Amino acid sequence: MLSTLDGDEGRTMKIGELAAATGTPIETIRYYERDGLLPPPGRSDGNFRVYDDTHLARLTFVRHCRALDMNLDEIRVLLKFRDGVEGDCGEVNALLDEHIRHVQARIRELRSLDKDLRALRDLCQEAQDPSQCGILNGLAGAAQAEVLRTASHVGHVHKRRAKAQPETHD
Repeated sequence: MLSTLDGDEGRTMKIGELAAATGTPIETIRYYERDGLLPPPGRSDGNFRVYDDTHLARLTFVRHCRALDMNLDEIRVLLKFRDGVEGDCGEVNALLDEHIRHVQARIRELRSLDKDLRALRDLCQEAQDPSQCGILNGLAGAAQAEVLRTASHVGHVHKRRAKAQPETHD
């Protein structure tokens, strides 16, 4: 329920009302305030935070950007332009283009993950003793191979560097 403070013609609300209106947890609203994504709210005579339609619109904007998986730095750039910084929106276009490339890369990663998980699932078609489980054995084998790959990669890099840099004696 929105309320109006004495002497104020605009709509105002407490943090719980803003949280309910936007579906945002109260702690997230406080975090956005501390982080500068939301301007500091006014205070009532009882020292309660008092929000208005500006806070509601800005928080709704931030939440929509987060729903598009934008990070807080990206949102700050968008807010800078939304707040009327001079110039054109070329930087906004570039930001969105970069975000699209990021999302496309994540989609490729998720498709690869899906393929790997399906291959693991195909290793065990029926319930059996855990020692015979194809999934568990497949995971253990892949983990061991990763350990060996990482260890040999580090050793290989260090050996190459040692050979590439001749020793000097002073």
